[in-house]
Amino acid sequence: MEIEELTIEWYDNGELVVEELDKFVLSKGGAWVTVVYLYREKGRDGEFGEKKIRLVKYQKRNGKYNVHSKFNITNEKQVKKLVEKLEEWFK
Repeated sequence: MEIEELTIEWYDNGELVVEELDKFVLSKGGAWVTVVYLYREKGRDGEFGEKKIRLVKYQKRNGKYNVHSKFNITNEKQVKKLVEKLEEWFK
């Protein structure tokens, strides 16, 4: 499996319930890779909700990428607060 094939899209009984909108590789070194995903989840009403971000750290073993850890940023308010703090720290 190649890095480009990694996805968080998920189907339940043939129905898309986690839609991947975009992704990029944040870091890559040796057997480790960190991918940032932009995604939406389908709610109980059948509609996709607001955009979320998931950072996933994978370790490649025996030709397969395994999730080592993940972190979700679940709403726009959190995204804005994080960006604001990062900009402050790295001025």
